[in-house]
Amino acid sequence: MSHQFQPIGVFDSGYGGLTILKEFINVIPEYDFIYLGDNARAPYGSRSFEVVYEYTLQAVTKLFEMGCPLVILACNTASAKALRNIQMNDLPQMDPNLRVLGVIRPAVEAIGDFTRNGHVGILGTTGTVLSNSYPIELEKWANGKVVKTTQEACPIWVPLVENNEIDSPGTEYFVSKNINNLLLADPEIDSIILGCTHYPLLLPVIQKFVPEDIQLLEQGKVVSSKLVEYLSRHPEMDQRCSKSGIVKYYTTENVEIFEKNAATFIGQRVKCEKVILK
Repeated sequence: MSHQFQPIGVFDSGYGGLTILKEFINVIPEYDFIYLGDNARAPYGSRSFEVVYEYTLQAVTKLFEMGCPLVILACNTASAKALRNIQMNDLPQMDPNLRVLGVIRPAVEAIGDFTRNGHVGILGTTGTVLSNSYPIELEKWANGKVVKTTQEACPIWVPLVENNEIDSPGTEYFVSKNINNLLLADPEIDSIILGCTHYPLLLPVIQKFVPEDIQLLEQGKVVSSKLVEYLSRHPEMDQRCSKSGIVKYYTTENVEIFEKNAATFIGQRVKCEKVILK
């Protein structure tokens, strides 16, 4: 096995993917990681399929160039709008030994263990909701355990988190409004997928408005356990991933801004370098 730096790449349009990375570091701290945030062009949630695909492919290509044999799209919008294309069309041409995984299917596979009556709610960005990725994947992967999927787009949630407004009255207003909409649309919902990596930061607010008997599925925990499973199922990939406990951070935006904001998501100060995607 080579001793060069071959980290697992973690990509997000903004900062939300840091909540996924944080869980990865908790669960498999010995692995090396590179986090790449396309903060200069975030958010992706409202952009077209073509643009999200183009930007995501640029980021994935960059992470491959940096030595990552495996890249996780820690972004629901990128997973919804770009993952399948990259897996089907681009990877076979670039290098069939490289892998790109998303965050939607792990959440979908896990929801079968959460729901009792098959009524599942999805809270996500406009882009993720419009892509219908969750309902489509739930039909395919939830082993017939999901009978009804109801989605609610929450366009204001990510800006509230990114502008440090988590504790403001406005946040309570929008969070309660969206959750009420979802539960009015299907009063039988017993499980809700938080379909955006920013939403764990809103958990204290979300929990105020979600009845206690409804289960909330947080992606970070699910995706990290699925990554561990994936690596044990694919020892050839596991051997390629270097394990020195090194984490590097890159952004397409201003480094100082990234370092300041990243601390909110990952819970510690980080050092970051700037990178250009094209």
